[in-house]
Amino acid sequence: MSDTVEFIELACSNNEHKIGVATLDNPSSLNALSFDMLVSLKDKLELWHNDESIICVVIQGSGEKAFCAGGDIRTMYNVMRDTDDEQTQEFCTTFFTVEYQCDYLIHTYSKPVIAWGEGIVMGGGMGLFMASSHRVVTPKSRLAMPEISIGLYPDVGGTYFLNRLNHNIGMFLGMTGIMVNASDAKELKMANHLLLSEDKPALVEQLQMVDWNTCIDSYEAVSDLLETMETNVADKMPEHQLLPFMDRIESACRPDGIENVVNRILTLEIKEPWFETAKSNLLSGSPITAHICYRQLTQLEGLSLADCFRTELNLSVRSSLLGEFQEGVRARLIDKDGSPNWRYSNVSEVDKKMIDQMFTPLWDKEEHPLSQLGQF
Repeated sequence: MSDTVEFIELACSNNEHKIGVATLDNPSSLNALSFDMLVSLKDKLELWHNDESIICVVIQGSGEKAFCAGGDIRTMYNVMRDTDDEQTQEFCTTFFTVEYQCDYLIHTYSKPVIAWGEGIVMGGGMGLFMASSHRVVTPKSRLAMPEISIGLYPDVGGTYFLNRLNHNIGMFLGMTGIMVNASDAKELKMANHLLLSEDKPALVEQLQMVDWNTCIDSYEAVSDLLETMETNVADKMPEHQLLPFMDRIESACRPDGIENVVNRILTLEIKEPWFETAKSNLLSGSPITAHICYRQLTQLEGLSLADCFRTELNLSVRSSLLGEFQEGVRARLIDKDGSPNWRYSNVSEVDKKMIDQMFTPLWDKEEHPLSQLGQF
């Protein structure tokens, strides 16, 4: 059955420990996360967190095309289109609250979490992936935060993890939604291990063979195992795309005003197909998203992880009410005409007061749905 998360517990050789494996099973939608999948994953991860026999967790996607291509924005679109603001706010608050609680749980998990990032890793999938302690990519991996194309913004912890990438690359990724291949992901520290697709069964088998009883540090044991398996795979990975141009990208994305950043990106002379895609994404993307992303990466870099998610919940619910997100999903995924009617035609036209309003809290501090995040 698809649109579920499948869970298994694999016994280790010492008969005292087990490996928890969670498989996102929604292959027809590239393992996009429905609300029920998020609830199921969160509940099981909490149980495994408190189960002393579970020594580590593996999260993977069903099939080879995708780890996870994001959240279930089609359902969200139907709610935004067919209900009033109050119902939309209630649904989106509930959906994003559970998603961000799940992401935060993985970020703060007390056991190793291995994310097997095969294929597409985007949006909500990036939230799970970047939260994991051990992030594995293969030659087929493609990582992206493409929200600018649908009028949302880089959420699921993007405020936290994009701010922690070097070279202003977080700004570039958020502004352009460009896909990052495995080799660049490793160099940029978005991923920390390179393996081949066919290595996954051996990885799980060797995790079962570890003598966890004598293991002092389970995180180190998992890292050592992955590093051992990484030997001699570099020559089978794709060539770097972003890395040769990092100096120019870093200079273009220096934070001296959003109009300056956008203009410099669009005028960079990088004659590569991937960069033409990046420019096209920025030109055709939501100017409102660009403004939110710029503010995330210039004014919110010092927020704690919990406060990042609290800020994002506010932004996500407000985005669901604004209309830009709805229009972006319609144009890209529903009608597929590729011509969203954005509220503004470029970043220079965007009303800064409207962006201020997007960041204005919907709830008092004590009433925030994520008020308890990080308190225990």
